[in-house]
Amino acid sequence: MKPEDEIEKLRREIERHNRKYYVENDPEISDREYDLLFRRLVELEREHPRLLTPDSPTRKVGGEPLDAFTQVRHASPMLSLDNAFNDDELREFDARVHRGLEPGERAAYVAELKIDGVSVSLLYRGGALVRGATRGNGTVGDDITANIRTIRSVPLRLAGNWARDSEIEVRGEVFLPIAAFEAINGERDKNDEPLFANPRNAAAGSLKLLDPAITAARPLDAFLYYLRAPHMKLPSHSECLTKLREIGFKTEPHWRRFDSIERLFPFLREWENRKESLPYDTDGVVVKVDSLRQQDALGTTTHHPRFAVAYKFQPEQAETIVENIVVQVGRTGALTPVAVLRPVHLSGTTVSRATLHNQDEIRRRDVRVGDTVIVQKAGEIIPQVLSVVTGKRPASAKPFVFPEKCPVCGARAERREGEAVTRCPNPWCRAKLKESIRHFASRGAMDVEHLGPALVSQLVDLELVGDYADLYFLELDNFAGLERMADKSARNVLAALEKSRTMPLDRLIFALGIPLVGARAAQILAAAFRSLDSLAAAPPEALVQIHEIGPRLAESVVGFFRQKHTADVIAKLRKAGVNMKMESKGAGAPLAGRTFVVTGALSRPREDVKRAIESAGGRVASSVTKKTDYLVAGDSPGSKLARARELGVPTISEDELNRML
Repeated sequence: MKPEDEIEKLRREIERHNRKYYVENDPEISDREYDLLFRRLVELEREHPRLLTPDSPTRKVGGEPLDAFTQVRHASPMLSLDNAFNDDELREFDARVHRGLEPGERAAYVAELKIDGVSVSLLYRGGALVRGATRGNGTVGDDITANIRTIRSVPLRLAGNWARDSEIEVRGEVFLPIAAFEAINGERDKNDEPLFANPRNAAAGSLKLLDPAITAARPLDAFLYYLRAPHMKLPSHSECLTKLREIGFKTEPHWRRFDSIERLFPFLREWENRKESLPYDTDGVVVKVDSLRQQDALGTTTHHPRFAVAYKFQPEQAETIVENIVVQVGRTGALTPVAVLRPVHLSGTTVSRATLHNQDEIRRRDVRVGDTVIVQKAGEIIPQVLSVVTGKRPASAKPFVFPEKCPVCGARAERREGEAVTRCPNPWCRAKLKESIRHFASRGAMDVEHLGPALVSQLVDLELVGDYADLYFLELDNFAGLERMADKSARNVLAALEKSRTMPLDRLIFALGIPLVGARAAQILAAAFRSLDSLAAAPPEALVQIHEIGPRLAESVVGFFRQKHTADVIAKLRKAGVNMKMESKGAGAPLAGRTFVVTGALSRPREDVKRAIESAGGRVASSVTKKTDYLVAGDSPGSKLARARELGVPTISEDELNRML
């Protein structure tokens, strides 16, 4: 079989299995069989890069990081929905609909669970995904095509045969399943990073990441509900939902069609009671006139369509008692008050703790030990104290006094001007130390396997380590007598520490725990300074010149490296042989200060080309601008080549890039 024929056959087969697994939840083959098909396709595309196309299933792992998002104008406005909060308001909506129709004409309705996600628009041409965009302001959104491509349930190529010039638009909601949201927040909590408020907040943040590879690591999902395809001549919304499913999209599976508004009410009662059983977040039901002809006749306002309304569920609340208020200390020293509650069942789970956020918030709400409080889940997920039932306050309840000292080490707490957070400034605080070591060893940082929270606590409590650099000076004897640490377990930890010494510079920068410096900022700083020593010596004015580095982050970096404790820890890391430089190819970083854009099919994966450019001091951007120094063009370069010619940006081949390297 010819390579191009085998590649096309594999792509269709893999896309079919993707649809069976991610959309229909009915897999036909084992994971291993799927992996073998996928691996064969990767091999063929690597051997024949000219045959690589944007709609290949292998392109779902994330492309090169973006400089910024370009703007997209929607073919028709993406409007908001009007709301109904009770049955009477829904009946009023029904009356307005019928006043807008011809006398005697009746409307049927489709009811769909309202997914609390991020609205997106997807454009397909010739059956292939060519663009994905956010709702934005309803008229103009951000082009997030690279991030949309990473979502497994969004097909890169539609099922069936499509004319080359056929064009359809679909719209829907991108969301994060509840289990994935809780896992991500768990990791962020370990790393002392701000928690996402709810799954919608997490999905929105994931879609707006400039690095698609990070987006790909988050298991986003999508339900589609709108189809614009003039050539199909579909008469109703319910038939559009059926067609979306046929051509490969995932639709919310519980939608129903009703002949009248009154017949819809049992559906609302059912899902208001059953919503906690779903693996994703829903806050209501969207009710739409089914006939597309009637939808056109009813039209829209400047804010919302007249043919649809969102019926909102009442948030579940519960009453309980505050049994205690404790103050937790995070990695950065942040002191966070937490209400310890008498356990209460809420939205499918038992709630026993709720954050009170900070000193100002606890004072504003005047929450006291012994108070009866109303709690609900923000976004149906994160427990929060909504209000205090002051009429049930016991006479003995006293206002909570926020501690002036760290509850763990006793150091006087500090609150910087303009900040809401009070912090422990002591770098040797045991609570901060444990959290900083957990962050240092976490998967996104130095990735020290087998170094779990229980082991970290023992190492700190027994004073075997005083900071994360001390980890590299542990010996086998240090683990003797520790709980659950047999000889083999201890050797696994030491082997993982040895492996971590060679981690790339950006992972080390992230692992240091510099306030405000996440994984993406660490990558930017590593590429800009290329060594930890250069970064440590950088003045704030040099940092703010770097794209994406703002004044607050620059100030945080400079302040971190000015601390004597930081200098001592870095000296120990250097002595331990931890890598502190970005690998460079060639003398004097030959591409330093130059910006490249890479497009088209090359002889090796684009990520490898990007690393080679960055290792030589260059910067890789996603779009061609006047600031681009070179466009590296492979086969089928597309619109970026035309843009480069329009702006007068020099175009070079892969061979020419290799000579520059």
